[in-house]
Amino acid sequence: MAFISSPFTTCKKDLSFSALPSRSFTTGQRQTCKKTSSKKIVSVVSSQNKRNPSATGSTKIPMTATEKILARAAEKCEVRPGENAWTDVDVLMINDITCPGITGIFKKQFGNTAKVWDREKVVVIPDHYIFTNDERAHRNVDIARDFCVEQDIKYFYDIQDRSNFRANPDYKGVCHIALAQEGHCRPGEVLFGTDSHTTSAGAFGQFATGVGNTDAAFILGTGKILLKVPPTLRFVLDGEMPSYLLAKDLILNIIGEISMSGATYKTMEFVGTTVESLSMEERMTLCNMVVEAGGKNGIVAADRTTYKYLEDKTSSPYEPVFSDENARFLAQYRFDVSKMEPLVARPHSPDNRALARECNHVKIDRVYIGSCTGGKTEDFMAAAKVFLAGGKTVKVPTFLVPATQKVWMDLYTLEVPGSGGKTCSKIFEEAGCDHPASPSCAACMGGPRDTFGRLNEPQVCVSTTNRNFPGRMGHIEGQIYLASPYTAAASALTGFVTDPRKFL
Repeated sequence: MAFISSPFTTCKKDLSFSALPSRSFTTGQRQTCKKTSSKKIVSVVSSQNKRNPSATGSTKIPMTATEKILARAAEKCEVRPGENAWTDVDVLMINDITCPGITGIFKKQFGNTAKVWDREKVVVIPDHYIFTNDERAHRNVDIARDFCVEQDIKYFYDIQDRSNFRANPDYKGVCHIALAQEGHCRPGEVLFGTDSHTTSAGAFGQFATGVGNTDAAFILGTGKILLKVPPTLRFVLDGEMPSYLLAKDLILNIIGEISMSGATYKTMEFVGTTVESLSMEERMTLCNMVVEAGGKNGIVAADRTTYKYLEDKTSSPYEPVFSDENARFLAQYRFDVSKMEPLVARPHSPDNRALARECNHVKIDRVYIGSCTGGKTEDFMAAAKVFLAGGKTVKVPTFLVPATQKVWMDLYTLEVPGSGGKTCSKIFEEAGCDHPASPSCAACMGGPRDTFGRLNEPQVCVSTTNRNFPGRMGHIEGQIYLASPYTAAASALTGFVTDPRKFL
C-alpha cells in the first residue's frame, strides 16, 4: 500500500547561517474531536503531492512533525509548544547502568508484585559497563536479568559469558544502534530511553528522547508520561556533500553555531537536499548529538531511505507524519554544506568548534573510533577508506570499538570499496590499529579503570564519540578532540590533529 506524502517542506527564506527571530505562537479555537483511526502501513513511498493539514485528524492549526506525533500519542486533535500532554509510549528502552534504579523505584511505587504495562514494549539492553572485572558492573546486569525474567520481558539482550561476546547470541551492544538494527525504531512512534542519546532514533521520523529513572519507572507501570511539547527549530542543510565530510562534521558545525544551550528543550528538525542524501546511519549521527545542543529531540522526515532500511528490520505497521508546509518554527537556520570544511570540537565542550586544519599543530597520544555516534559500520568504512588512501601505519595507538555484534561482523566480512577485496579488519591490521574490541560503549563514558580504550593518563585523544568534558573518557585531565571518522583516521596516521583532505 502506498502512502502519498512529501518528505520535506520548502524553506522560503535564506538565512545564511543566521536564525529567524523567535515568534510567539498563535493558538486558535480548540476543537473537540474523537480519536481518528487511520489505516497503518508497513511500506511507504513518498512523492511531492499535497498533504492534508494534519496526519492526526481535523485541525485548524498546522503542526510540525513532532507536534503531530505527540498529538496522536496524546489522543488529541492538536498540541502546541509549551502544552503539557499525557503521552502514550510505544517503546521504553533501559540499559544496564539505569536498570537497578528504575526497577527499585518501580517496585517501591507500584508494589513488589506489580507487572509492567506491556512486556513487549520494554527493551532492556546491557551495553555500558560490560567487559570489565568490576563486580558492581556485573551486578547491574544481574539485576536487569532478574527483573526481565520476573516480568517475562520479550526483548532482553542478555550477556553472561563476558570472555567471548560471540557466545552470547542475544547480546547486541550499544543500545541506540541495537534499537535500530533490531527494528525497534519506527516512523511516527514515541520512544523513550534511559540514556540522553536516545535522540538517535529521531532519524527514523519518530519522537525519541531520554528520560531519568523516575520517569522511566512511571512509564514501566503506566505506559504514559506527562510531557511538555517542545517548540521546533528547523535546520536546512542544502548543497552537495563534499567527499571529505561526514554527518559528524555537520552536527559539530550546528552545535558550534548555536552553542550547547542553543536548542534547550527544543526539537531540532533537519531538512534539505543534503539531509535527503544521507544514509540512515548518517542521519542517526545527526540526531544523536542534538542533546549536545540541549535539544529535547532531533527528527528527520521518513522517506524512501528510511523505508528501505526498515524492510528487513520490522514487520510492525507504522504511520509516518510530516511537518505541514505552514507549520510554525521557533527559528530557522540554513547551511550551504558544499562550502563546509572538516571540523573538530576542541576540549572541553562539543560547541568549541574549530577547523581541523587550524589544529594541525596539536600533537595527540591516541585515537578512539567507536560509540553510538561513531562506531557504526559506515563509520568504520570511512576510517578504512582513509587508512587505505594513506598507505601507511598509524603513529599513535588507535582503538576500535564496534557498536554492536552486527557491526563487528561487518568489519570482518564486508569489502571496502576500492580496496581490491579487503575488509575493514584487514585494512586496520595493515595500518597497525588495535584489533576491534568487543562491542559496547567502552570508553565513551569512561567506566571502570580496566575499560578498553579508557584514558587512564592525562593524554590527548581524537575521538569519534559525542562528549569531551573533563573526565568524560576517564582521566579528568585528558583532552578530547571530537571528530568524524575521516578526521580521526587521518590524525592516527600523522600523530597530530589532521584534516582528512590530506589523504582523501
